[in-house]
Amino acid sequence: MRAMSRIGITMGDPAGIGPEVICKSLAAMSADERAATLVIGDRMFMERAARLVGADELFTGAGGVRLVEEEAPNRDTILPGVLSPDAGEAACRCVKKAVEMAQAHEIDVIVTASLNKAALRAAGYPHNGHAGLLAHFTGVKRSYAVLACPQLTVIHVSTHVSLAKAPGECRTGRILETIRAGHAHMLSAGVAHPRIAVAGLNPHCGEGGLYGTEDDEQVVPAVAAARAEGMDVAGPVPGDVVFMQAVDGKYDLVVAQFHDQGHIPAKLIGRHATVNVTAGLPILRTSVDHGTAFDIAWKGVADPANMQAAIAMARGMRPVPQGQ
Repeated sequence: MRAMSRIGITMGDPAGIGPEVICKSLAAMSADERAATLVIGDRMFMERAARLVGADELFTGAGGVRLVEEEAPNRDTILPGVLSPDAGEAACRCVKKAVEMAQAHEIDVIVTASLNKAALRAAGYPHNGHAGLLAHFTGVKRSYAVLACPQLTVIHVSTHVSLAKAPGECRTGRILETIRAGHAHMLSAGVAHPRIAVAGLNPHCGEGGLYGTEDDEQVVPAVAAARAEGMDVAGPVPGDVVFMQAVDGKYDLVVAQFHDQGHIPAKLIGRHATVNVTAGLPILRTSVDHGTAFDIAWKGVADPANMQAAIAMARGMRPVPQGQ
């Protein structure tokens, strides 16, 4: 039996539900799982959350979880459910520390609790949330959004752009890069021979040019190039059937062309089990697929199911040697 992956969980925005769902998830772990887990965050907030969920000795008692301390600036002014640049700074510092630990091979996978994009911007970071921060801290030019649940895994060619701009993002080179990143992700997730389907951009993949020529001109060459590299890739497959085929077991991964094409089926099918994964990084990272939920923060009512799903996925991931 292979060793359990060592995971590092980042606190997220301390004004949100991150500390609570982390502590609820830790409290439900076995002793062996706790031993392979550490949390990166502010001690005051994490111990407060532990008391909130009735696990007072989570970070202090025998068999407790290791806490790597990153103190929040002006911590006493950070209030539950209130957007704060100091809270944004605190969340950012935890991510940076986690990246450093992953690069130093002190942990195998990072699991991130939610941060608030507005708080991050208020703290002076011009990044689009975790994906931008992780790309910045690891020095990569581009990362890829993956949504995964037991029934379906989706990677996206384009994400946070308008629908009008999406076709311009879905060029042959970028589609091919996304296929490669998805293939590498599936290997890290333990799929030895990933079967990949590339969704068409237009209805019926353009129907021979009746509904657009992008599929013939941009998607088909990318699929051909991926096959030439030895990957098992099909497509373009019409978007209204490809996700059903994947759920039925025909494909391990679907390459979606734009945000809602992939996000809607993944979230609808997986619901609270859908996990956010960032592909294309030199480190491994999973995340909850929800926000900071300021409206219920620090009330003890946050559901930890999605955090538990992100942790479970991280446990099964392994770095893939270069060249595979």
